[in-house]
Order: sequence, then structure tokens, then C-alpha cells
Amino acid sequence: MGDDGPATTVDARGLVCPMPILKAKKGIESVEVGQILELAATDPGSMADFKAWTKTTGHELLEAREAGGVYTYLIRRKK
Repeated sequence: MGDDGPATTVDARGLVCPMPILKAKKGIESVEVGQILELAATDPGSMADFKAWTKTTGHELLEAREAGGVYTYLIRRKK
């Protein structure tokens, strides 16, 4: 799908650290380089976790937003 939208969506709602990151790691491996992973989480700490995770892994955090207690992340696989 590339720029058109997420290639896959991962539901990590109801999970706490480190599970959303572990789910993201598995999910990002299932998409091609350049494609986007969408992940939904309810752990408030996930906002800082995903900023740090994308920085250390080299993937691109395109969007991080919260609505109604659900944190949604769009991450582009870079390698």
C-alpha cells in the first residue's frame, strides 16, 4: 500500500509495556520496507515508548495521536 495507508493494523489495546512494543516489532516485520504499520494501544506510556522505539530502530513515526483513551501510531518501515 505504501503511501496510501497502513499495510497492516495491530491491536495492542489492553496491553501494557512492553507488549505494545513487542507487537509492533512483530508487525513491522510483516510489512515491506516503505509500508506503514498502524498500531492501536491503550497504555498511556506507549507514547514515549514508541517515540523511543522508532528512534532506536530507525523506523519513521509518522503519526502519534490519542482519542478516547486509544493511542494510534503510524510507523513507516525504513529497513
